[in-house]
Amino acid sequence: MKVHRARHSIQLVVSQLVVTEAFYAGILGLPVQRSFTAPGAPEHMVLEMGDITIVFVEEDDVIRTHPVLEHRLGMFPRGIGVTLHFEVEDIEDIYDAVMEEDLEVLYPLEIKPYGIKEMWCFDPDGYLVVLDESLSGNKNGKV
Repeated sequence: MKVHRARHSIQLVVSQLVVTEAFYAGILGLPVQRSFTAPGAPEHMVLEMGDITIVFVEEDDVIRTHPVLEHRLGMFPRGIGVTLHFEVEDIEDIYDAVMEEDLEVLYPLEIKPYGIKEMWCFDPDGYLVVLDESLSGNKNGKV
C-alpha cells in the first residue's frame, strides 16, 4: 500500500520516530507528517517534496516486517553514503538549535560565494543533512 502521493519515494530507517520528528519538523521546520497506518502496518512519517517523498520508518518495525533485513541493517551505521539536501528558512536559528542539541556539525554555517548560507550536519540517526538558505531571503544580515 502506497503511503504518499509522490511518484517516487525513499525510505529511511530510523531509531525512533519521535526523535526524527523533533529534528526534521521541530528543528528544521520541514513539513513532516505522521501517516495514518493500516492495522498491522508499521507506523511511519512522510516528508513530501513534489515528486519525491521521504518515508521514515523505525528499524524495529522494518525488522519485524522484513526479518531478512535484520543482519544487513546491523552491518553498517545508518546514513553511510546518504546526503539529504534541504532549502530552509531561518538557518541561523536552525544552526543555534543544532548546536544546542549537541548534534554533530560537519561544516558550520557560512556564507558561500554563490549566494547562499550553508551548513552540513548529521541528523540523530547519522544521515548527512545539507541545509541552505538563499541570501536574497536574508532578513537581518547575520551569520
